[in-house]
Amino acid sequence: MAQKSSAATSAVASRKDVSPYLPMTREECVDRGWLPKNDSDFDPTIHGLDFVLVSGDAYVDHPSFANAVIGRLLEARGHRVAILSQPDWKSAEPFRVFGAPRVAWLISAGNLDSHLNHYTAHKKPRSDDQYSPGGRAGLRPDGATIVYSQRCREAFKGVPIIAGGVEVSMRRMAHVDYWHEKVKRSLILDARIDLAVYGMGEKALLAIIDRLQAGEKIEEIHDLPGTAYAIGKHGRPHFFRSKDWQQGTPWWQQNSDFTESILELPSYDEIRGHDEESKQRFARAQHLFHREQNPDSAPILVQRHGDHTLIVNRPMKALETDELDRVFSLPYNKEPHPSYGEETIPAHETVKFSINIMRGCFGGCTFCAITEHQGRAVSSRSEESVLKEVEDLNRLQGYKGVISDLGGPTANMYRMRCTRPEIEARCRRPSCVHPTICKLLGTDHGPVKQLMKKVRESDGVKMVHVASGVRMDLANLDQEYIDDLAEHHVGGHLKVAPEHIDDDTLRLMKKPGMDTYLEFEERFQEASHKAGKEQYLVPYFLSSHPGCEQSAAVDIAEFLQARRLRPQQVQDFIPTPGTPATCMWWTGLDPTRMKEVFVENKMRNKRKQRAMLQWWKPENAPLVKELLQDTGRTDLIGGHEGALIPDDRMNKGSKGTAPRKKPGGSSRQPGSSRQPGSSRKSGRGKSRGR
Repeated sequence: MAQKSSAATSAVASRKDVSPYLPMTREECVDRGWLPKNDSDFDPTIHGLDFVLVSGDAYVDHPSFANAVIGRLLEARGHRVAILSQPDWKSAEPFRVFGAPRVAWLISAGNLDSHLNHYTAHKKPRSDDQYSPGGRAGLRPDGATIVYSQRCREAFKGVPIIAGGVEVSMRRMAHVDYWHEKVKRSLILDARIDLAVYGMGEKALLAIIDRLQAGEKIEEIHDLPGTAYAIGKHGRPHFFRSKDWQQGTPWWQQNSDFTESILELPSYDEIRGHDEESKQRFARAQHLFHREQNPDSAPILVQRHGDHTLIVNRPMKALETDELDRVFSLPYNKEPHPSYGEETIPAHETVKFSINIMRGCFGGCTFCAITEHQGRAVSSRSEESVLKEVEDLNRLQGYKGVISDLGGPTANMYRMRCTRPEIEARCRRPSCVHPTICKLLGTDHGPVKQLMKKVRESDGVKMVHVASGVRMDLANLDQEYIDDLAEHHVGGHLKVAPEHIDDDTLRLMKKPGMDTYLEFEERFQEASHKAGKEQYLVPYFLSSHPGCEQSAAVDIAEFLQARRLRPQQVQDFIPTPGTPATCMWWTGLDPTRMKEVFVENKMRNKRKQRAMLQWWKPENAPLVKELLQDTGRTDLIGGHEGALIPDDRMNKGSKGTAPRKKPGGSSRQPGSSRQPGSSRKSGRGKSRGR
């Protein structure tokens, strides 16, 4: 395997249109002169690596994969960096393959939280891993950040450990772990990492490295935005200046000269319990945490964990256009490392011929980690940067002129920002589009329309799909955008995410009401008709979200049946760490209003709600029957028009009720019973728009 990898890398290096892969094996480091062939020949003046990047994902040299972005970024700064991808974590020996890094270990669980990667909404082990070669499961541990950190420390003591990625971002505070059904401590404490980088970490990481190379110790680098750290009982944060140290009194309660504002959240011990009071404090902590995410005005967040104190600096500002362009201009190969041979990485196959045009999302959907990780401010690439990447697609094997997606977290937020920067700098609003679109938000679709036109008219481009998901309330403001979309960028079906039809559930999701979907549906159908195309919407729906009662699940089934939509794959709500929706699931409270919320906690009832989204499948009949009986909707059983399942699947003697009016109110019937449904896999895969 190693010889094959080295030879393949050398062959790639001989090509002028691509850069050599970052080394993933010792042999590749030897070929570069970074390591000697024999350990006995090691000379510290010429040998050694600056960084070893430990990742739970396979190494794909593509800007959609964090290990490639960070590795290439460091390489561009002249650093020696190797990628230790999906190492065997059962011992420290695999972590010694490159020797001790001279500057730091860099650790990431991967593009997903490791537990989300491993388990379904029903806590069953997944049979595959989209970020592993061949889609094989089991190549990373549960709690990957914690385990990798332990092994790095065992391998070489004293080397600084810097951890980042989605798992660190979403677990940086005390958080709920759905799979263990408990409140856990900050991951920073459990992993014992020296410094955590949360969010999109390019700026923060480079600043840390500059200061380490300038001679600072990592325990002194505690004032950077986008970072978090923990101190012991007698430790002092960087901003503590008082000479009078009052033993036993928390430093934030002493009369100190603080250089920045401080906000103490309820402690881990105060929120960890299962009692009502603990859950109320947990909801309060989550509300404060999510409210204070403005990089210009957020305070430093403090949370006690027994004798330790967690300190989270304010978020790092989003990358400006020129900074984001530089990230995407790094010399990616766009392919998996040659050592994988013929094995494909499923997540790479999804994005191989896609173009990411922006980052961030101001939607603020309560169940989604995109806003919490990438931030609320949208960073957009320049047209020149995007068009250069489109041109570079022609060198990729298998590219036939079809771009699978032109978008990002949300396809039509490109170049949309607040029109009043001075107000944006102090705004605490969690969503710019809910409950209504903020009047200060710039919603001009002109830039994205122009970009779409230039891309589809580029040499060699035959078709440009928009598959990221369209924010419908924004799109409804510009019919020309919908016309362009329908005429040029939809291949029969367009994915959209109404998520639900129940008003109370949608409010808790921070999603627009169904009138927004119905308006967009009508606009899109008219645009498709004008373009002379028969095209349909493929709506995504989410079952068992907090606030969704069983009767609402029946309403979704009726809604889909009325439109002859039969989604082939559906998603059940998974309470992922750190999101407001997970707080609702755990506490039964809306953290914004501190009012009670219905939560479906019984696993069988969750399966019933999910089954209602695929009511026509014979294997779902028992669960559909139960739910219809539970809700008194046996009027939907039988052979009559509007029934969901026929009589011959049901036990006789069920009590019926009078039929109810079908939800939705639209008389349009876009699609047929053969219309394909969602292609999204539950809880995983590419980030989708809201």
